Amino acid sequence: MKKIFKILGLVVLLFLIYFGYTTYPKLDLISGFSAKSMASGHFIDHRSQDIIETGDNDIKMITLAKNKINENGKFVTSSVYGLKERKAIYREGLGATLINDAFDISKPYEVPKRTKISNNLPFPYGNNEPKDTFFANIDYTKLNAAVANAFDVKDQKSKRTRAVLVIYKDKIIAEKYDTGFNKNSKILGWSMTKSITATIYGIMQKQGKLDVFKPAPITEWANDERSKITIANLLNMNSGLEWEEDYTKICDATQMLFQAEDMSQSQLKKPAQFKPNSHWNYSSGTTNLLSGILLKQFKTHQEYLDFWYSALIDKIGMNSMIVETDMAGNYVGSSYGWATTRDWAKFGLLYLHKGNWNGEQLFDTNWAKYVATPTNTSNGKYGAHFWLNAGGKFADVPKDMLYCSGYQGQMVAIFPSHDLVIVRMGLTEAPDFDFNRLLSGIVKSLKR
Repeated sequence: MKKIFKILGLVVLLFLIYFGYTTYPKLDLISGFSAKSMASGHFIDHRSQDIIETGDNDIKMITLAKNKINENGKFVTSSVYGLKERKAIYREGLGATLINDAFDISKPYEVPKRTKISNNLPFPYGNNEPKDTFFANIDYTKLNAAVANAFDVKDQKSKRTRAVLVIYKDKIIAEKYDTGFNKNSKILGWSMTKSITATIYGIMQKQGKLDVFKPAPITEWANDERSKITIANLLNMNSGLEWEEDYTKICDATQMLFQAEDMSQSQLKKPAQFKPNSHWNYSSGTTNLLSGILLKQFKTHQEYLDFWYSALIDKIGMNSMIVETDMAGNYVGSSYGWATTRDWAKFGLLYLHKGNWNGEQLFDTNWAKYVATPTNTSNGKYGAHFWLNAGGKFADVPKDMLYCSGYQGQMVAIFPSHDLVIVRMGLTEAPDFDFNRLLSGIVKSLKR
C-alpha cells in the first residue's frame, strides 16, 4: 500500500512540476483574456455568459478560466483553478479595460463626445434601411451560394462565420448572419482596428497637423539609432524595432495586451534590430505606439479622445463603433475596435472611394494609394496598416484587393477594380476557413 501511495505521490508531484512549468506562467494571460473578452462581449454587445464562453472564449487554454459577471458593478472577474484572478471593468464610452490591483476605479475619467448622423438618407450615408436594388450584371444564384457556403450547417462548428456582407456600387447585394447575430450585433474587429488607427494619421496628414514621412516625435529615441525611424516606417511595420508577436505563448504582444498599464510604451522601449525600411515585422506594439504618438499631438486628453470619433468614426456614421482604452487612457489601436458588420463595411467604402465620404474628402487620394502600396520586404502582402493581395496570397482574387484583417478571421476586403466591399466576421482563420473561395466566389458572380 505504501508503494502505491509513493507512486501516486510521485505522479502528483510530476503533474505539479509539469503544470508549474507549462501552464502556471500563462495563468495571468488566460484569466486576463477571459475577463476582458467576457466584459467586452457582455457589456458592449449584451451577449450572455454562455454565448461568450462557447464562442468568443472557446480557445485552447482560455476554456480553463472561470468567469463571474457583476451586473451592478459592471465588471468581470476570471481565474484559473482559483489562481491569478483578473478583473475587467466596463465604462460607458470607453468599453472594457483589464485592470490591475493598483488601478483606482473611483478616479474620474473622460469619455469621447459622440455625434450621430441625423440625415434622412439610407445606408451607407445615413442610418435608414437601404433600398432594394437589382443589378442585371450580378448572378444572384452564384452570389448567394458563395455567401451561404461561408456558414456552418446544422451542428457543424468548423467555418464559424458570424456575418457576411457584400456591397456593390454602394448597395448591399448580400447580407447573412449566423444564429444569434444580426445587423445590430457589435463584433470585435481585433487587428482590423489597426487600419482605423492608420486612417487617423491620414486625416491628420491632410489637415496639416503632422507629416508621417518625418522622424517619429519620440524624445526617448533622440540620441540613438532609433531617431531615424519615421512615422511611415511604423505604419509600414518596417521600423526595425525588436518585437515578438506569437499568440500561442507568452510574448511581447500578449504581455502588452493582458498585463501592460500603458500599451503605448511596450514597443517604444524596444531596441532596434535592423535599419528602418530593411526588415518587415508585424507588431501590435507598433500600432499602440502610434496611438500614443497621436495622444501627444493634442493639447488635452479629451481632444485626443474626441478626434477619433469626430474626424472619422462618427463622421462616416460608424455610430455603433467603440474603440476601447487601456488603463492609461490610450486607445488600444492595435486590437480593440467593436462595430456592427454594416459599420465595418462603411470603413471599407471610405477606402473604396479614396477618402471621399458623400462628397467630403476626409483624407487625400494619395493616402489611399500609400496604404495600398506594398511595404519593402513584405513580399507584396502589406502596405501601411492594410494587408494586400499584390503578392497573390489569394490566388483567384484580384491583386488590387486591399483589406483589413483581424484575429479569428475578421476581414474588410476592398476591390477598387470591382466597386466592391466584402465583410466577413467570424471565429476561424485560414486554413480552417477558405477566404479564397468566399472572395473569388463573390467576385465571379459579377458579370463584367
